[in-house]
Amino acid sequence: MSSYSHHATGSGSRTARRTFEFGRTHVVRPKGKHQATIVWLHGLGDNGSSWSQLLESLPLPNIKWICPTAPTRPVALLGGFPCTAWFDVGELSEDGPDDWEGLDASAAHIANLLSTEPADVKVGIGGFSMGAAISVYSATCCASGRYGNGNPYSINLRAVVGLSGWLPGSRNLRNKIEGSHEAARRAASLPILLSHGNCDDVVPYKYGEKSANSLSIAGFRQLTFKSFDGLGHYTVPREMDEVCNWLTGRLGLEGSRA
Repeated sequence: MSSYSHHATGSGSRTARRTFEFGRTHVVRPKGKHQATIVWLHGLGDNGSSWSQLLESLPLPNIKWICPTAPTRPVALLGGFPCTAWFDVGELSEDGPDDWEGLDASAAHIANLLSTEPADVKVGIGGFSMGAAISVYSATCCASGRYGNGNPYSINLRAVVGLSGWLPGSRNLRNKIEGSHEAARRAASLPILLSHGNCDDVVPYKYGEKSANSLSIAGFRQLTFKSFDGLGHYTVPREMDEVCNWLTGRLGLEGSRA
C-alpha cells in the first residue's frame, strides 16, 4: 500500500491536506521475453484484481501488467458515497469541474509504478472508463512534460489505451501543447488507442468522440479511435482483440516467438 499526500498551494486556494491510500496492486508477469510494462486502470468502484485476471488471459506474452487499485473516496457523482475512484467526479460534462488534485495524485502514483522498470522495457498506460480518463490525462501530462500542478512529468510513455472513457481537462489542452515545440513533438509521436461502444449508457459515446477530437486538434497525430456497434459500458472479446493487435504493432512485440 502506498499513500500520496498533496497540498493545495497558491493564493486563495484551500489549504486542506487530503491523503488517499491507494489499494492493492496486482501484477501479471510476462510469460515470454519482457518487452513492455503497462499499468492498467480499473473503472469506478472496481479494483485491480478483476482486470488482472482478464489481462492474464490475453495472448500477449511479452507484457508485464501492473493493475493498481484506486483509493476509496467520497464520489460526488454518487452523492458522496465512498468507493474506489481515481479522482472525484460530479456530472460527466465538459463544463464539470475537474478534480486536478485527484487527477495529479493518481497520475503520479502510476508514474511511480513505472519509474522502476528497466530502461530497455517500453512503458504504457491503459484503462477502462474512469481508468481510461486517467490514462488519457497521463498522455497529456507526458506530452506537455508536466502535471496539471506544474510539477515535471518524467515518464516516456510509448502507448496509451482508453476504453469507454473521456478526456479530463480538455479545455486547457491545446494551449498546453501548442505553447512548446517539445510538447508538440511529444504529442505528435505518442500512440493512443481510444475505443468506445455506441450504446454506452454510462459514459456516452459522444464524450469518447469529443475526447478523440480534442486530442486530434491539440496535435496528437498517432491517435486511433475505434467505435463498436451495439457495445454498452463494458468490454467484449473483439474489442480486446483490437487492443492486442494494436499493442503488438505499436510496441513491436515478438509474441510467442521469443
